[in-house]
Amino acid sequence: MASEIVKQWMIKAQHDLLLAQHELERNENEIVTDGVCFHCQQCAEKSFKAFLISKNSIFPRTHDLESLLKQCIVIDSTFEQIETGMLTGYAIEVRYPDDFYLPDIPEAREAYRIAKTVYEFINGHF
Repeated sequence: MASEIVKQWMIKAQHDLLLAQHELERNENEIVTDGVCFHCQQCAEKSFKAFLISKNSIFPRTHDLESLLKQCIVIDSTFEQIETGMLTGYAIEVRYPDDFYLPDIPEAREAYRIAKTVYEFINGHF
């Protein structure tokens, strides 16, 4: 990995992914789906930011994964194969009661699949 800060971002991304994974391993009636989805969004966000930092690219303070992905694509066109799906919305949408929303278990599993794909793809670039 390029630098210590990049490694730290990827460790934090990995921890978010592990939290989501551990939650999904619980009994179905105990799974906190909004927590899974939030940590999946965070995993993808931190992974994208780690890559951008490794390339000395300045990025805005944002939770918008599509915006971060577009910056990554400018640097490396192989990022075009990455999908972020519905992850961006989980940065805020599932955390507060204003727009009360609880994802179901299949949706949480799909969020995990996407986050894991993003994490592994980016980790493979280091």
